[in-house]
Amino acid sequence: RRDVEVAIIGGGLSGIGATVMLRRAGIDDVVVFERAEQPGGTWRDNTYPGCACDVPSPLYSFSFAPNPDWERLYARQPEIQAYTRAIVERHGIEGHLRTGTDVLRASWESRLQRWLITTTRGNWTARALVSATGPWSEPVIPDIQGLDSFEGKVFHSSRWDHAHDLRGAHVAVVGTGASAVQFVPQIRRKAARVTVFQRTAQWVLPKPDRQITTLERSLFRRLPITQRLVRETIYYASELAGFAERHPWAMAGFQRIAYSHLRRNVSDPELRRSLTPQHTLGCKRILFSNDWYQALTQANVELVPHPAVEIRPQAVLAADGIERCADALILGTGFTITDLPIAARIHGLDSRTLAETWRGSPQGYLGTTVSGFPNLFMVLGPNVGNGHSSATVLMEMQVNYLIQTLQALKRDGFASADVQLQTQERFNAEVQRRLQRTVWNSGGCTSYYLDVNGRNSTIFPGSTLELRRRLRRFDPDAHVLTSTP
Repeated sequence: RRDVEVAIIGGGLSGIGATVMLRRAGIDDVVVFERAEQPGGTWRDNTYPGCACDVPSPLYSFSFAPNPDWERLYARQPEIQAYTRAIVERHGIEGHLRTGTDVLRASWESRLQRWLITTTRGNWTARALVSATGPWSEPVIPDIQGLDSFEGKVFHSSRWDHAHDLRGAHVAVVGTGASAVQFVPQIRRKAARVTVFQRTAQWVLPKPDRQITTLERSLFRRLPITQRLVRETIYYASELAGFAERHPWAMAGFQRIAYSHLRRNVSDPELRRSLTPQHTLGCKRILFSNDWYQALTQANVELVPHPAVEIRPQAVLAADGIERCADALILGTGFTITDLPIAARIHGLDSRTLAETWRGSPQGYLGTTVSGFPNLFMVLGPNVGNGHSSATVLMEMQVNYLIQTLQALKRDGFASADVQLQTQERFNAEVQRRLQRTVWNSGGCTSYYLDVNGRNSTIFPGSTLELRRRLRRFDPDAHVLTSTP
């Protein structure tokens, strides 16, 4: 059994970023468990055609690892994965990674004041455990009758089968979310026919993407402050969108832009009607695309404004009662955002797992710690998300809080900190109260922000500026502190 100060589950952007930040703070005794054979997380797994980020590149990067060589304002998947690998190499953290290693169980041992971790490649103990598995790691496979009976090729967009040639194929696509909006315009160029099954129409804004010029990249390299200024400008501009999400009346302007985008690209009144959402923009994840609507108007693409209700050996039956033939089925059905599989493997003070504690509604304190699970830190945990800013901004805030906590414990001679249940309950009561006024809860839709109990366990109802302030310092009075054994 090997002992470390900090063990991190997940080698995606959050796990890699946490490792770099911990080392920069003087905490070098860190190990990262990554179940795949290489790091990268969601940007390693999602290789579907057209995969790209919906956050501008200067903001979708760490402040401590700026990349002056982004090729586009909205980076594509290969470039983001290359950025992830570059961080690993540039900051020399290869030795901290244990790839091909899955965490089977992590249990808090009160006597030792440490986490006992069982992996597929041996056992470890750690003073602190960091869950950095991310909400976009486990694909949702829809519960559609007859899915196993389909005789053609079936795969989820996050597990794209590049060996399967779609040229001349009749492709059925289930889902019209962020992934489908990106890959449908690409595959329709190869496929003989693409049938898209839409459960709910979604708002789509034009994407202000462009190439970053050679001159701009040269300027960023020679004068790094210029890229920092661009990053800050994008950050504060995105906070304006966040204000509108918290005050739905302010969404009217953005919604007019989205409807104008739809009207400009779709002339068929019936198709346009099918694509017009009945909820307020922002209630679901905001989508960006310049070619989604154009793709749906092509002769070889059919939008079915009804959900798929049954899969047959060579066809898909929609709720309108019509069967559409298909020889390939692509599931663009998203991820288990609120039902994290790792929650069933982490056991706290009373041996209960996170999943048993949450019972379908994840809760924590500032999206980072959970009562009853000492020295457990979550990156992108419950009620820390938003619909307007970058995940990397949140990651840095939360890892800084982790560092502040570990430094305070060491300074004051304590082994562990467990957030008080009443502190956590007050925080969550405040969050749920404030969410009632936001577009996420009052926008008239059902989104993946809501868990199986109908509770919004994903979004933080304030600005990222507020969240940064609240995560700036560790508050010992809000925790149960245990001395070193």
